[in-house]
Amino acid sequence: MTDVAHASPAPAQKPLLRPPRRLRSPQQRPEPSVVAGAASPRETASLLRRRRWERRYARRLELTDSAVITGAVTATLALAAQIGELEAGLLIAGVLVVLCWLGLLKFTGTRSPQLTGSGALEYTRLVRATLLTFGLLGCGFVVAGQAGLRPYVLLALPLGLIGLVAGRWCWRQWLLRQRRTSRAVAHAVVVGSRSDIDTIAEFLGNDGSSGYLLVGSVVLDSATPADPAAVAAEAARLGADTIVVGSRPYSDPRFVKRLAWQLEGTAAELVLSHGLTDVAEPRISLQDVEGLPLVRVRIPTYDGGQHIIKRAFDIAVATLALVPIAAVTPLLALAIRLDSPGPVLFWQDRVGRDGRTFRMVKFRTMTARAEQDRAMLLDRNDGAGPLFKLKDDPRITRVGRILRRYSLDELPQFWNVLRGDMSVVGPRPPLPSEVTAYDGSVVRRLYVRPGITGPWQVSGRSDLAWEQSVRLDLHYVENWSLLNDLILMWRTVNVVVRPEGAY
Repeated sequence: MTDVAHASPAPAQKPLLRPPRRLRSPQQRPEPSVVAGAASPRETASLLRRRRWERRYARRLELTDSAVITGAVTATLALAAQIGELEAGLLIAGVLVVLCWLGLLKFTGTRSPQLTGSGALEYTRLVRATLLTFGLLGCGFVVAGQAGLRPYVLLALPLGLIGLVAGRWCWRQWLLRQRRTSRAVAHAVVVGSRSDIDTIAEFLGNDGSSGYLLVGSVVLDSATPADPAAVAAEAARLGADTIVVGSRPYSDPRFVKRLAWQLEGTAAELVLSHGLTDVAEPRISLQDVEGLPLVRVRIPTYDGGQHIIKRAFDIAVATLALVPIAAVTPLLALAIRLDSPGPVLFWQDRVGRDGRTFRMVKFRTMTARAEQDRAMLLDRNDGAGPLFKLKDDPRITRVGRILRRYSLDELPQFWNVLRGDMSVVGPRPPLPSEVTAYDGSVVRRLYVRPGITGPWQVSGRSDLAWEQSVRLDLHYVENWSLLNDLILMWRTVNVVVRPEGAY
């Protein structure tokens, strides 16, 4: 018998490829679950518009800064080449100056939107960034054994700084013109009590020149709870990108925080009015104590190091100014004497710092009997408050009108500055009769030396109301700085060329 082996059937083999899975239609795909209210806010059209013009303006400043700095360094290198001292090391130093200077201008926030258009902080940061640039590079050249490069590098400092300040000033003038046509402004809604809203509106104005164009307001009623959502909705409806809070409900200490949350994606900034009117920014600082923001206000002082620097500056400016003044005095004196009989110079008692009386000197612009004839003209006074002024004063001579129009009659006052009776910049020097009519806080004008020029002279002179004049002078007295003095001196040049209110 032949044995036959019976083989068991072989197991089925698995397929090499898996069949494709059936894809669900888009309608069948499960949607990811979203927690309500967790999505981050998206920027509105009004906020995007605000961001765009801020970026455009910052780019213009950056291009101008780059051109000015490059030009200043190039001029310095050209001078070195002219005298045959242009070396590879100086070229490398010039490149380092440009890169470091531009970098520090950006790092110190000189183009921040919060600085553009107003205030002296922009210029202060320009000066700081410039001095820091040359301080760091000067030390670096000494360490690297290239101290001989410093004179050429330092030559670029005044050229560049003057150009930077002039460039920023020109762009400010352009920005001011844009704002007066409601462009490049922050569209603001004011929130608070009716009285606070009116006060803020008065300070900001309605022409956009302050940088804020008021498009609406929300009055907070103490009888009903404040609703931040309603404020944000109103701002969105009006296309506002800024909310100015004049006051908050006393019953809701978290109102501002809740309002800030509601404005995310709608507004660029939340501005809190702290009520400290006429207090300049350098005197204000913000301190955070365990989450509680505290506004610190530095109390002004009227002596010490800053005032010593101001006095040294006055002496330097007066000394330099008296040289050309001495040269033109004979010509002016001849014109005054030929026009009318009487002395060339006019001396008058004025009240200076701490109420001390001094003799102020000017070129004579009136007839010799001007003081005696004043009593007959008192009923025609066009001046504000205790100030006596006539727009068409019959006592003024022909030459005197020209001298007054261009402030040439005040040139001898640099002698008063040199003596210490006056300052180059300060409040207007009052007459003793004006001081006796002072009331309340007006006497604070006498805490500092009066000036040849100042806020009164560059803001309209005799066309100003008495309250405006007092406010300008008191703001200067409490907030003056050397940089602000330089700005007022620069503005004085424009006033002399295009005089307003000079009579």
